Amino acid sequence: MFKRLTAVLALVATTATAAGVQVRDADTIVVDGTPVRLQGVDAPELGTAAGRDARRWMVNHLRGKAVECKLTGERTHDRYVGVCYVDGQDIGAAVIAAGHALDCARYSGGRYRDFETAAARSRLNRARYC
Repeated sequence: MFKRLTAVLALVATTATAAGVQVRDADTIVVDGTPVRLQGVDAPELGTAAGRDARRWMVNHLRGKAVECKLTGERTHDRYVGVCYVDGQDIGAAVIAAGHALDCARYSGGRYRDFETAAARSRLNRARYC
């Protein structure tokens, strides 16, 4: 059974928190206090320029929009795992299509493979666990 979380994100500039949603990085958001790891998304770490760019993209993408997450019931570290949507669009697919992350087939079942860009494949390192 999936648990649903919904919140509205109203961000200003590069601030990552407001109205119940926080962007930790391009594959982890916090919705109404619940950390959610985007299932099957392999984004670069914040310690890299690519990671900071990806986080900035995510903040801008979610600004002023309602976020809904369907949780799988799985957990990783302090986060629940789920697929999140904004305006009916899968956020994981969007960040990958924008070239800021890669598909992690081990956890996505390959559902994001066709969204990967050639540029992202050439410049981002895929996590070994994917």
